[in-house]
Amino acid sequence: MFFDALAPSSALQLVRFADVDAFRPAESLEDARSIPLDVTNFAAARAVVNLPACRIIVAKSFARILDTSYRAPGGMVILPMTDDLRATSSGVNLDARFFVALRGNHDCHFVEPQINYHALIIFSPLLRDRGWFDRADKLWVRVADSAAQLHARQLVLDILRTASVEPHMFETTEVAGHLQEGLLLALDDLFRIDPLAVGGAPVAGARSAKLVQQIDDYIAAYPTAPIYTADLAGAFGVSVRTLSGAVTKVRGMSLHQYIRLKRLWATRTQLLRSSGASVATCARAQGFHHLGEFAAAYRATFHEAPSATLARGRQTGLSAH
Repeated sequence: MFFDALAPSSALQLVRFADVDAFRPAESLEDARSIPLDVTNFAAARAVVNLPACRIIVAKSFARILDTSYRAPGGMVILPMTDDLRATSSGVNLDARFFVALRGNHDCHFVEPQINYHALIIFSPLLRDRGWFDRADKLWVRVADSAAQLHARQLVLDILRTASVEPHMFETTEVAGHLQEGLLLALDDLFRIDPLAVGGAPVAGARSAKLVQQIDDYIAAYPTAPIYTADLAGAFGVSVRTLSGAVTKVRGMSLHQYIRLKRLWATRTQLLRSSGASVATCARAQGFHHLGEFAAAYRATFHEAPSATLARGRQTGLSAH
């Protein structure tokens, strides 16, 4: 992909992440939380360029469940960078026909079933209002004119390549401003096309997202407690069907699968950080009381035994001292 043709420079920050543990610190700085869905094929990278009134981040993501809190007082646009992008946002299917617009604050819930390439273009609040954003604090999914979107995508790639091979061009506001103006004009064209009704409506699923957040809070508050769907639905004042449907819509899997995945990742974190606890102790602390079933589920998810994760965590801890 195009990351292979780029080299870091004074104008281009380029970072590749070898595994999810290397990726976590960068993610935490952005108020984002991912649960990878395919550990063995993890791949992530990002290229960052700063222009006078906007920042461009082109990212290679990975198969994951993603919760993120966007803070974009000046506005933000998310563009697909390939024709095969696939994702969902609170149950709404997204592909390369769409782009996303946001101004203000919004808590977003995505599922990416595969590696995707996308660009985040984040605007400074000082940028003159160009009439792009309908209202604040709403994520809008819009149908894109294919020619306008392709042009915007190409300009993003050209800016990245220029920053890589000719970083001196970004040292003067005049040249950098010229590159930025070309991109802004391309986005003017993108927003000028009236979106179809399905694309112009706000992303649906706020109620489902709220229910999933309640489940997350419950799992965090009661890590060792058995969770029964009927009891959970009763505690939240909804039917079992509504609760299960919310998880399927927002997370792309059943409630049982989601709870188990959350607890498996919590156990993995505990194993990596353990200074003396056993595998059994870490497993039971996250509600796994049948150790044989736990070990099988852990190996199927992470492709290693929990004892191997524990040993690696202890070795890392020893080498850090």
